[in-house]
Amino acid sequence: MSEKHDRDSEYKELSGAEGQKKIAELVKGIHIAMMTTVAKDGTMSSRPMAVQDKPFDGTIWFLTRSTSEKIDEVEKDQHVTLSFAEPSSSNYLALKGKASVSEDRAKIHELWNPMYKAWFPKGEDDPEISVMRVDVTEADYWEASGGKIVSMMKYAVAAATGKKVEMGEAGHVLV
Repeated sequence: MSEKHDRDSEYKELSGAEGQKKIAELVKGIHIAMMTTVAKDGTMSSRPMAVQDKPFDGTIWFLTRSTSEKIDEVEKDQHVTLSFAEPSSSNYLALKGKASVSEDRAKIHELWNPMYKAWFPKGEDDPEISVMRVDVTEADYWEASGGKIVSMMKYAVAAATGKKVEMGEAGHVLV
């Protein structure tokens, strides 16, 4: 859960359409997420994944190789975390959800774009392409107010005065 008791940020608990809208605002324009799964030995395994350029509606889709270890990992334990970061605006988001995998050729066709040729040189008909669907159940987010320069000034004022710095908003979302 987010830093609920951290008084450096305004903390919000969101759900429903309001929560979904907040997630959509924060993930928009971020093209890579770190996907974390539970590895065979019980440790956590993370890797970057290209995010589909689609409005967030509670589900995030990925194309991946069917022989990838993450396929076996989510078949054993569906729980995943998707971490998003936009350092230029100091926005961070961790989405938790359940992943599932399919070979749905229609969905692959829908999600395909030329960028995927880098991973799948045979194109969208490559038999090794799988679709990974993550149904998001909850999220934690941290959003700085004012950008880097304002944040640095807030830190400087707080250091000089000995007062706590108000950095922005944090929250938890139930989808």
